[in-house]
Formats: sequence, structure tokens, C-alpha cells
Amino acid sequence: MLRQRVITALVLLALLLPALFASSPLPFALFSGVMIGAAGWEWARLNGVTAPLPAMASGALLAALCAASLWQLPPVGQAGGLWGGGLAAWIVGGALVLRAGPAGWPRWPQALRWVLGLGLLWLAWAALAQARTIGINFLLSVLCVVWMADIAAYFCGRAFGRNKLAPTISPGKSWEGVQGGVCGVVLLAVAWIAVEEQFNFGSASVFLLLQQKHGWGGLLLASLLLAALSVVGDLFESLVKRAAGAKDSSNLLPGHGGVLDRVDALLPVLPAALALISFNPFW
Repeated sequence: MLRQRVITALVLLALLLPALFASSPLPFALFSGVMIGAAGWEWARLNGVTAPLPAMASGALLAALCAASLWQLPPVGQAGGLWGGGLAAWIVGGALVLRAGPAGWPRWPQALRWVLGLGLLWLAWAALAQARTIGINFLLSVLCVVWMADIAAYFCGRAFGRNKLAPTISPGKSWEGVQGGVCGVVLLAVAWIAVEEQFNFGSASVFLLLQQKHGWGGLLLASLLLAALSVVGDLFESLVKRAAGAKDSSNLLPGHGGVLDRVDALLPVLPAALALISFNPFW
């Protein structure tokens, strides 16, 4: 299993890094569009589209939608409503879905679940593509929010976890782990800004932009929100898999599961990060 994981990771890096560091954002947008299309195929299968052709058509439709949107996305500063709407949808919708639990998810009409998933995947891709246009440093800082929240939550949960967060959805998660993840993201934000003050990375990180726009207090609140949303994204995908009786979203990535398994926490965090840097402060 470890060998499979390492080989898969190396292959993905060999494809991802040239696209990420290309002089134009286009290769990264196309590569990520293909990956999101694969996630769309997984989403269809998890929500009752069991026939191969309709499931593949769902993925192809989503990838085509991403490609068609490449030259239609407005600049980040002019799309605050899009990102803000996505943020609101994740906060309100995420709370409703998680409260209902795995048993409540299949009660939603299948067509609605299908459209909702593809819409959320497209929104995450759009935010990912726009984040790359801001700069690699910005994009990596948003990705590191999720990675830090996950890593810190894992170790804090193992060391201090006593109170289960959502036992019917993901029994391994604890409130102590979530608190550790939030603290990890706050520390990451402060450290990243400190390094940015010494070096020029070509673009500002999400942390620096939040601090400049909302102050240190706003950065603290934004870090808390982004860390919490990463948990919501993770729990949401776990809920859908549990409702479908699946351990992984697919076997597309040997040793890692499926694409959705790797990007679940990013789905709400990407549009939320763009929303937070687009909003004007209230103070």
C-alpha cells in the first residue's frame, strides 16, 4: 500500500508541478479541470448514477463546463458575489446536511444531489483557477490552510481527543482535533506573514491579504472560519460516502482512493478564501 501511495504521488507531482509553475495559468486550469471532471464522475456514482455511461457523461460534462468557463470568469475583485454566494451555501447548506446525517442525504431528490455536487465542484475549480491567476504563493497558502488543519487535527486528536465531533459520519474526528487544527492554521498564518516580510514571493499569500484588509483580528477570525470549513468539506464527503456505503470515492488514485477523497476539504475553502479577500471590512 505504501509503495502504491508513493508511486501515485510521484506521478501526480510529475503532472502537477509543470502545470503549476508554467508561465501561464492556462495549463494549471486545464489540468485541474480534468481532475475536477474525474471528481464529477465519482460524485455521480456516489449518488446513484451506477450505469457507466451516464456517470462518465457527468464527469465529461463538468470538465467541459470548466473548459468553457476559462475565458468567462470575471477578475477576482469583480466576483465577490460569486464567492460570497458559495461561502453562504457552504455555511448554511453544510450545517443542514451535516445535521441530517447520512440517513438524511438519500432523502434529497437524486437530480438535486447531482446538480448540487457538480455545481460545488465547478465553483471550487473556478476558485482554484482564479487563485492561480493571483499568484503561486497565494494558491499554495490556501492549499496549506487545508493541509495544516488536517495534519494538526490528526495529531491533536490522537493526543488529546476525547469528545467525538460527528460519530455517525466520521468516528475518528474529535472536537479537540478541530481545535488543534484551528490553532495550527493560526500559527501557519503568522509564520507565513513573517517569512513574507523577509522575502519576495511574487504575490501575496491569502494570510497577508487578509491581514492587510481586515487587520490582525480579522485574520484570526478568517483563519478560524477557513479551518472550520475544511472540516465541513471533509465531513460532507464522508457523509455522502457513508450514505452510499462506500469507503473511497473511487480507486482512480491507487493507494489514495479517489479525487474527491483528496480535494473534499478544499471544496469550501477555495471559494471562501476568495470571498474573504473580496469583502470590504465592516470596521
